[in-house]
Amino acid sequence: MDKFEKLVLDIMKDAEEDGEPMTREEAEEVAKMEMKAKGMMREQAEEKKERKAKERKIDEDKKFLLINLGTLVEGMQLNEGEPRGVAIKTETELSFSFRGNDYTLKLTKHRPPKK
Repeated sequence: MDKFEKLVLDIMKDAEEDGEPMTREEAEEVAKMEMKAKGMMREQAEEKKERKAKERKIDEDKKFLLINLGTLVEGMQLNEGEPRGVAIKTETELSFSFRGNDYTLKLTKHRPPKK
């Protein structure tokens, strides 16, 4: 039994279970439509678009602020007699230790409100 014949019989069986019996001709039409739809879906899946790698824009203002905040934190660490250690993740986060605890400062630039 081929796929089409099996699909027709399944459609007729499902329709009968739902209490709406279907003729063989109607079931064949529905089966044809389902097979076309499945074929179209397969064709769409095969067409993959190539994604272009977006170049990340560096926010110079945030970078400037974090570098200066890092310098401030290093000065505070030196005043406390702790080893200096400040890590900057891109221009968004500043991680450091102070008095035995680990901290992370995350800098968020807010967009101006829409008018």
